[in-house]
Amino acid sequence: MSEEATAAAGLPPKEDYIQKRLNKILENRIDSDRETLDALTDLSQFYTENTLQSRRNLRSQIERRSLAINENFLAAFREVKLALDDICGDIDAVSDSVDSMKNLLSSTEAQQKELIQQANTLQEDNNKLLLQQRIATGFLSRFQLSVTEHQTLYGATRDEPITAEFFNVLDHVQLIHADCRTLLQSGYQTAALDIMEEMTLHQEAALERLYRWTQSHCRNVDANEIGMLVIQGMARLQERPVLFKYVIDEYSTARRSVVVRSFIDALTVGSSSAKPIEMLAHDPKRYIGDMFAYIHQILPVEKENLLMLVKMCDKDITEQIQLAMTTISDGVCH
Repeated sequence: MSEEATAAAGLPPKEDYIQKRLNKILENRIDSDRETLDALTDLSQFYTENTLQSRRNLRSQIERRSLAINENFLAAFREVKLALDDICGDIDAVSDSVDSMKNLLSSTEAQQKELIQQANTLQEDNNKLLLQQRIATGFLSRFQLSVTEHQTLYGATRDEPITAEFFNVLDHVQLIHADCRTLLQSGYQTAALDIMEEMTLHQEAALERLYRWTQSHCRNVDANEIGMLVIQGMARLQERPVLFKYVIDEYSTARRSVVVRSFIDALTVGSSSAKPIEMLAHDPKRYIGDMFAYIHQILPVEKENLLMLVKMCDKDITEQIQLAMTTISDGVCH
């Protein structure tokens, strides 16, 4: 554009425009413009010669350098993207694992609730069973004999002696038999009748054993003192009058033999403090008097021993005592 055209268009002359641009550049303080300083510093790294050719190629060099920087930046970001893709893959895997764990936890929680319910149900059943066990144990201890009591009642052998524990077990048998009435009143007729039948069998077997043992002691009463167990045995045998009578008869027969032997010894042998009564046979009055005196001496002792044997009996046995004393004294009279 010519100067005339420029003036006609109202624009300043070209020299003035360039001058203003230069003035503006010169007026700027480069030392305070940080961006310009950084740009010049970067430019100095590759723009080393201030020649015409260098100035002409400056723009293309800057563009190529900018392109290289962008390519490097793109390559670096490509690696970052790949790393981020890997991280995203890991995050997705972790997310899937978390979802799987959540599902597993939900399933486990449901199973745990079910297990807790089952455990509570089993605990309730266990408590019921424990209660039933305590009830059964209490029932058996009250209405059944233990193994030890059974052995004590029947004895390990036929001839095993009776002990004080035997009578305690026999009392327990009678107590169980009496308690069965409570079961009958409570509506447990079948169980009560079965237990009563069992206790009756135990009682009969125990009394039979007691009878044999007491009879054996009474048969050998001359060699044995009347002990407290024998006295207790006689009191228990009152419940079976036939067995009681057999024992009294056995005792009477045994004592009759003892009294007869003692009387014969007094007649024929005598003692350290008395001569044989037979030596007074020439004097009938004294002979008969000494015999009656001896009989009067031994019969009260026999009656006292007999009363000792039955002292714990609580029934009227006057007739049995009289018959027993008659049996004992008959041997002397004959």
